[in-house]
Formats: sequence, C-alpha cells, structure tokens
Amino acid sequence: MTAEYRIAENRLGGEPTLVVSAPDDSARAVLALRGATLLSWQVRHGPAGRLKELTDGYRDEEELLSQDGVRAGLMAPFTNRIADGRYRYDGHDHDLLPGRLGARTIYHGFARETPFELAHATTTADSARLLLRTTSIRPGRYPGYPFALDLEAEFTVTARELSIEIRATNVGDATAPCAVGWHPYFTLSRPIDDLVLHIPAHTLIRTDPSLIPLPGADATLPLDHCPEVDFRAPKRVGGAVVDACYADLTPGPGGRIETVLADPATGEELRVWQYGGYMHVFTGDTLARDRRASIALEPVETMTNAFNRPEHTAALALEPGRRREFSFGVTHAAPAT
Repeated sequence: MTAEYRIAENRLGGEPTLVVSAPDDSARAVLALRGATLLSWQVRHGPAGRLKELTDGYRDEEELLSQDGVRAGLMAPFTNRIADGRYRYDGHDHDLLPGRLGARTIYHGFARETPFELAHATTTADSARLLLRTTSIRPGRYPGYPFALDLEAEFTVTARELSIEIRATNVGDATAPCAVGWHPYFTLSRPIDDLVLHIPAHTLIRTDPSLIPLPGADATLPLDHCPEVDFRAPKRVGGAVVDACYADLTPGPGGRIETVLADPATGEELRVWQYGGYMHVFTGDTLARDRRASIALEPVETMTNAFNRPEHTAALALEPGRRREFSFGVTHAAPAT
C-alpha cells in the first residue's frame, strides 16, 4: 500500500491545531483552527535533508490570541484598514468601532480571530487537502457589519507548495461588501536585507500617514517615480522600509501572478502567487518581535479602505446567495543539485 499524507490533531496551548505531514516527512504544515491560521510551513532542504521553516508564524498561544502582526491571518470581510472604522454602504452608515474614542484603528477583518472547523479532508500520496469552514459572521455578531457570510478556506499541501482558496458565500438577504486576502510572513534567511525581491507591479498605492490611500486618482503613482520601493526588476531588499500596496500586477501564463523572494546565497526562491487583486508588502519594521526577520507578502482582492472607495463598490458587492473565490499560495523552489 502506498503511504499517504497524514493529518493529526494537536494543540498550541489551549488552541486546537492540525498537523499535516508528507509520507516521507519531506513537508510539514501546522494550522490553528482559530482564524484558519498557518502557524508553520516547512519543506525538506539542503544536503542533510532537514526540514526548513519558511514562514514566521505565531509561536505560542499567547501570540495567537494577541494577533500582534497578524501573522498568516486570513483577512475577511475586509483587508487592511478602514479609515476611522466607518464606511457607508448601500445608503447606510456603519461604525465598526461604536463608542470608541481616540484611536479608531481597525484592520484585517474578523476572520483571523474566528473559530473554524475542519469540514472535510482528503489525503493522497502527493497531497493533503483540508477544508476549513466558519459560519460565525452573522448580523449582530460584529458591530458595523450587519451581513451574513459563510467562509471556507481550502488548504492544499504538497511537497513544495501550499495553496489556499478562500470562498465567501452571502447567506443573508442583503448585498454585502466583502473582500478577502492573506497576511503571511516569509523567511529564507534573517534578516531580510540580503534577500532579493521581485514584484511584477506597475503602480504604487500612495497613502497618508495613517496608511489610508489618498482620495481618487491621487492614490495611484507609477513606480517609475518610486525607485526606492520599485521591485519590478529583482533587487536586494536592503534597508528599504515598506508597508505599501502594489497594483497593476502583470500576470504570467494562465493568469497567475507571482511575487518572488529569493536568497542569492542558496539559490532558493519563494514564489507567492495569486489570481488577480493586489500585493501588499510589509518589511516587518514595527513588529513586536523579530523585526525584519521576515517579510509579509500579502495577496489581497482590493486596496486598503476599499469599503470607502466608490471605484471598488462593484468588486466588493456580494449578492444574496452568491459565492466568490480568491486563490493564492506559495511555492518553494530549490536550486538544482
């Protein structure tokens, strides 16, 4: 009998997790059910054949519950920030932070803290597929979001790739604004300065000091005018400080867009791929621990503050009974030996 991938239940402190292992132990992934959060992704690498960690996820239960840095968080029903925690949709004003005075920062949606359950799993000799589901987003559950969504996150793990498809279904009776994304941190060596980054984008989204995109056409700037954060040609990250959204991404064969992080010392590459959307990049300069030890390469459907931007209204609208998917993932490429 051919050995298959294995899926085992475990815990991170008190938090339930799922551990996925290849038959020959050449790949391993750990998922927390809270937020369907990737905690670890390792692949076999090097002459000794040891597993190498490629992500910088939460290390313990305290970090997972704190959500500091939103390490590998699934973002839904909005990505990144909403200005002042308020938005207007379909003629109605909504406040995501009712009664909050002073700082009114809200970001990355509710899914990252929502309990998911394992709805289905399939294993073969070449892969494991896990379908995680939550029905927690309902009217009255989250202030300022009176809509009903079912969310599914399907993870597929192979020897060299981890892929995710997020599906959002409107199970309510009103059209809902919805956008999704992923907030993973990747590392090939520490710090990130000597890594080489390639982003196939043509436009940078300009923001104010609160990282909210400027209004209207002022939000977009050709990368020709931003040499310090222009990675259209692969170049060393160096001391660049980046917390920005890249737009007008160039797709490759089959419509697949690839942002590439490479380690010139080993020849390894991480190819973060997506179908459509934007790429948000964060060099980790303000993390509570291990600043610039990893880099966030975030596939997102829309830009920051999309709930308040008329040009995103059509892209956000999820009608009752309809479902929308967003697919992305990461591939590890090792040098030929």
